[in-house]
Parts: sequence; structure tokens; C-alpha cells
Amino acid sequence: MTNGLRVLTLAAPVSLQQLPVELPVSIDVFVVLAIIAVVFVLFVTQPVPIDATAVGLVVALVLLGEWTGVSPEQGVSGFSNPATLTVLAMFVLSEGVRRTGVIQILTRKLVAFAGDNEFRQLLATVTLSGPPGGVVSNVSVVAVLIPAIMNLARQTKTSPSKLLIPLSFASMLGGMLTVVGTITNLLASEVWVQVGGPDAQPFSLLEFTHLGAIVLLVGIVYLLTIGRYLTPARIKPAGSPTDAFGMTDYLTDVVVMEDSPLVGSLVGELSERDLDLDVFQIVRGNRTLARALGSERIQAGDVLSVRADQETLQEVIEQDHLQLLPEVMEAATEDDAPLPPGFSPRRHGWESFDADGSGSLTENGASREDTEENDEETVQESSDEEIELTELVLLPGPWSNRRSGVADFERDYDVTVLAIRRGDEVIRQRLREVRLQAGDVVLVQAPDQVLDRIARDTNVAIAGEDRWEEFDRSKIPVALGILAGALGLAALDVLTLMVSALTGVAAMFFTGILTPEDAYDAIDWEVIFMVAGVIPLGIAVEASGTADLVADLVVSVSVLLPVVAVLGLFYLGTAVITEMVSNSASVVLMLPIGVEVASQLGANPFAFAMAVTFAASTPLLTPVGYQTNLMVYGPGGYKFTDFARVGAPLQLILTVVTTAGIAYFWGL
Repeated sequence: MTNGLRVLTLAAPVSLQQLPVELPVSIDVFVVLAIIAVVFVLFVTQPVPIDATAVGLVVALVLLGEWTGVSPEQGVSGFSNPATLTVLAMFVLSEGVRRTGVIQILTRKLVAFAGDNEFRQLLATVTLSGPPGGVVSNVSVVAVLIPAIMNLARQTKTSPSKLLIPLSFASMLGGMLTVVGTITNLLASEVWVQVGGPDAQPFSLLEFTHLGAIVLLVGIVYLLTIGRYLTPARIKPAGSPTDAFGMTDYLTDVVVMEDSPLVGSLVGELSERDLDLDVFQIVRGNRTLARALGSERIQAGDVLSVRADQETLQEVIEQDHLQLLPEVMEAATEDDAPLPPGFSPRRHGWESFDADGSGSLTENGASREDTEENDEETVQESSDEEIELTELVLLPGPWSNRRSGVADFERDYDVTVLAIRRGDEVIRQRLREVRLQAGDVVLVQAPDQVLDRIARDTNVAIAGEDRWEEFDRSKIPVALGILAGALGLAALDVLTLMVSALTGVAAMFFTGILTPEDAYDAIDWEVIFMVAGVIPLGIAVEASGTADLVADLVVSVSVLLPVVAVLGLFYLGTAVITEMVSNSASVVLMLPIGVEVASQLGANPFAFAMAVTFAASTPLLTPVGYQTNLMVYGPGGYKFTDFARVGAPLQLILTVVTTAGIAYFWGL
């Protein structure tokens, strides 16, 4: 082997087949397995974006085509593949339905039904998230439901953690109702056509609806019973975002005294002093400032709202001649101490002060006739820009790869970040050093108008107080009619699924429900590139003999087992592999192997194709196994192992149910 490696090093131009090395597997298999290993590492660690890895995969397969069996035409075939185009079209159709507000209307009705009863809340959650997942993107459904559930939990003093894992799991299982329910289903259909033999046909729209309905029903029953008690309450019931993030000791109001060295300096200069302190709001006279504070010059009498730990705060107070707001008010009341020029007690619940800042104060906004006119003017000026504290959930998509810093996020969204929840960890200090990730929940302060704009951003979800994006409800029948028509034409085999989906997209454009710009924004291009990139990998796995090799190993270790047991183990193995790589990569790798295993066992290859499809679409053991799991990871405050705690029993149950269902409906 050493001599062989030396030859490989010194004679690189020589064809690998001519090397005097006797490998345990063919060079073709060795090359493909090496590519799979590299892609696996890149998908898991993500040092580069997933779509970049997918493009690199295409290039590698084509350049090494002598051993992978992938020609240049086959390498780029994924971009014109019916599965890729159907996925693209379904993104647009789902966005068209979302933009009518129909999901929000249903959400409000079920939230009203749930009330403060935890069981009814759970029932409403799984009922609304499960069935729609078969026809509308489950990511869209979960994105709308996360804010609603968090709002409901806050109002009813319930832990949102008890509802969010069930939300993700139910939406995932609902995706198995139709072939368009998940991207993985569509991709499995195309891979089946490639490896299933000359008679293999794409999955019909309702190919496995009967088994999908059973799986969803079993999952819902589990989540309402056993799963209910296994799901932890990581986030304690809280009345406000401040309480939920434990920010009481980190948010403070300080007054800039007249002799403070900060007077005249820029707010942005504070961050240059290597202090873990952020100014997120300034009250100056009758005005509240919360935007572009970095370029604002500090004035005497300003009330700075700051985020800092107690040690840092004490250091700043002593060095920069600041005083805590309550101390200033107390001194002015009890000791008749003069107030800093520019300071407005009225903005803090106090009134009646002289022009020089001295005089008696009346607590709690006691009104006087001589100040009513000024009060009205103050209210009008201060209400121009109402400031709110709210939580933003970073959704999968660009956040999966962007890894922006907090400063970039604040600049792009015009907000101030106060804390970040990542799983069960709450980050309150050194925020400037944090790189944001998909699934993070960011506690921000922002003007009301900014939050209205953010509500229209599909990359984040606002978990605030009943803040809904405004939609044209009159288009609900049109959008639902287009979706039903597109799916109906496919179900009746009038049109292929790809053509019917693209027809629905055209109808969305011509009816004015969506513009082309809306459609471009709705498409998750990372997913499109990933699907297009992994399709030729399936060709390589089949053409190189890799599928045959792995199938030989599977059959050799399971020779004494009945076919149904092998099918069940194959389902479970695929589910575990899916937790480590993307769903798309899992189905591309495992489906050809499953078909080859079935061939060697003399079993039904379609049964193994169904096992791979169901297993790859329902990874329940980790927060990174599926997009919706990642979406609820931060909002639920979960530990990484919580998903296995709830999902492992369900995964075992589904292994039995799905295997038995496949054997019953399609035979072995």
C-alpha cells in the first residue's frame, strides 16, 4: 500500500486504473466515497454556504467524470430536473397562499379556541400545523405559528416550550400527505425514476397519502399523550420579553450629569472603549431617540437606556459622572437638588419643574392646569416614534450561511440588539462578538414603524404582540383556487406535477396575487442549488457501483433476517443518516442503495424506496435534522438533546408503523 501511495504521488498524470495498487474496492467506488465524505463534512460543519458546496459537488463530479460516470450534461441536469423546477414552483405557490393571510386567520381562530387550557393549546397547534403541511410549505406554516404560539403562551402564562417541538414534528409529519409536502418527496420521486428500472414512473401526487395520513394520525396521538409529558418546559412562563430573557439586571436608565465627560461625545465612541455596554435609547427632553444612535452626540440631561452588567455599569457611572434615573428623581424630590439642564421629568412620570431644573416635583403624572398644554404637546411629540421591545426569530435560509455579526444585523434592520437566545443559552454580554445563526431568537428594541417593515421580511418572524402583516383578504378564494386547481390537475393526471405547478405560478402572476419580484424573494435559492447539486451525486452512486458495494454489505450482515426486518432497519438507518446530512443528500444516497438491496434480496424495490422517502422526510432526533426543528430550537429554549428525548420514542414507533404500512399497501 505504501508503494502504491508513492506511485500515486509521483505519477499523478497516470490514469488511476493503471496504478499498480490492489484496492479492496474499485477506483470508481473509492473516488465517489471520497467525494461523499468531503461533502458530508462540508454539509455538517458548513465552513462555506451549502449552495456553494452543492456547486462544488457538481464541478467535482464532472471533473472526475472518468471515475464518477457523470458527464457534463448529467452534472448540470439537476438544474433542469422536474424535481428542481417543481420545488421552485411550490415555493411560489406557498408564498401566494401565505400572502392572502389565510394561515393567519386560521391561527387566530384556533388560538381563540385554545384559550388557557394547555391540552387544547397543544391540540390546536398540531391540528393547524399538520394537515396544511401536505400542500403548503411547512416552513411557511411554522413561521406564522411561532409568533402566535409565543404570544398565546405569554398571555396565558404557559411555557412555549411545551408547544413548539409538537409544532415542528406535526408539520413535518403532515408533509408526508402528498408528494409536494416536502422537497425530499419530490427528489425521491426523481431518483426513483433514475434507479427503479425501465418501468419506474414518478410518484403521483397522492402516491402515499393513505400511509401518510396514518403516520400523521399516529404522530398526533403520540404528541397529545406520551410526547406531552416528555416535552420539557425550558422557558418559564413570563409576562414580557424582558422577563423571558432575564434582562432585569441588564437594562438600566442613567442620567448624564452636567459635568460628565461624555457631554459632546458620540454614542458610538462608547463601544470603542472596550466596554460591554450598549446605549439603545436616549430620552432627550420630550423626544425619544432610538435610531442611528452611533452618530448622536450626548447632551447634559440625556437619559440613556443602556444594556450592561452591574460591574460595567458601576464603572461607567463612576468614571463618566452618570447617575441612575431613580436616584436623580429621588434627590430632586427629597433634597430639592437641581436637575441637569435639558432633563424632562415629565417624560418619566414627574411634572411641574422650573426652567432652571429646580423646584417641587409631583409624582406619577399629577396634572395641573398650567401644564396641560405642554402635556398635550409632549404626548404628540413623543408618540411620533413609539419604541417597542420584541423578539425576532431568524428563519432558515440566508441565516443558515450568513452568520452576520450583531452590528451588521442592527445596521440592516435598524434595531438595537439586547440579547440572543440560542437553544437553552441566553447571551446577554459581549454581543458584538456573537455571529448570528438560523434559529436564534434576538431580543431587540425598535420603533414601531421599523417593526411594521420587518413584519414583511420573510427571513425573520416577529414574536411580538399580535403583529400581523397586512394582506388583501379578498384574494383568499383566488389563491386557494389556484393551488387547488394546480394540485387537482396533477392528481387527475391531466398534467404532470411540474407543468401543473408552473401553471399555478403563472396564474398567481396574472391574477396579481404575486409579482415576479415577490416570487424571486419567496424562493429559497440555497435549497434550489442544493437539490440541483445532489441529483448528479445519485447518478454517480449508481454508475460507479457504490450502491452495489453498500448493498452487498447490508445484505451480508442481514442475511438471517426476514425482509420486513431489513426494511425496518433500513428505514431507521436512513432516519439516523438524515440527522447528519441534508434530507436531499440522504435520499439521493440511500434510495439507490435501497433499490439494490431489494434486488439482491428478491424483494419489492418500491417498498425500499418508500422507506427511504418517509425516513428522510421525518428526522426527529436533533434540531439540525430539519428546517422546522431549527426554527423552534431558539424560541423553545431547548437543549440539543430535547429533540431526541421527545423524538426517539416517536421515531421507533414510526419505524414499526411505516414498515408495517409499506408491507401492507405495497407488499414485500
